[in-house]
Amino acid sequence: DTPEEGDRLIAQRSQEIKAILGDNIYGYDEESLEEVVLKLLQEEKLTLSLAESCTGGLIASRLTDIPGASASLICGVVSYSNASKINILGVREQTIGNYGAVSSQTAEEMAAGVKKLNGTDIGLSITGIAGPEGGSAEKPVGLCYIGIAGDTVKAHKFIFSGNRTKIKWNSSSRALDILRRELLSKKK
Repeated sequence: DTPEEGDRLIAQRSQEIKAILGDNIYGYDEESLEEVVLKLLQEEKLTLSLAESCTGGLIASRLTDIPGASASLICGVVSYSNASKINILGVREQTIGNYGAVSSQTAEEMAAGVKKLNGTDIGLSITGIAGPEGGSAEKPVGLCYIGIAGDTVKAHKFIFSGNRTKIKWNSSSRALDILRRELLSKKK
């Protein structure tokens, strides 16, 4: 009946929704995932380096769209070829030979390699098959591995659908969200 009553009801429902969704909520109103990630990095005084293959620098682009990103984002490497993964990031040739460029093992070595190369607190990597060609029954278009190296090194596997642009966008969003969740876990 009144604006105050409306505000009270909205606040009450917001708290109920937060209780249900928890860490699945990354921001409010116009707050972007990139802004949230950079804010968390800056609050913790952590540095980040990126190793991107299938996203071709999209994660770096999204982060550098935010003013002040240079306080946390130290370097981004687009390692599209196997040679660049090996020669720049230090991925072992044997890893690519045994598991392929699109594998959890390669994603982990990319993340650890870019972290070491730049002396950052965190290395984030992504390798995948954005399509429309290049997929197989074993490794379909949309397959993506996201590696993160901080205190430990791990990789996450996803299969995204859609065209090349959508796969790149969704995989970059998932990579940023994995980083966000990792940073939140450090705060707990």
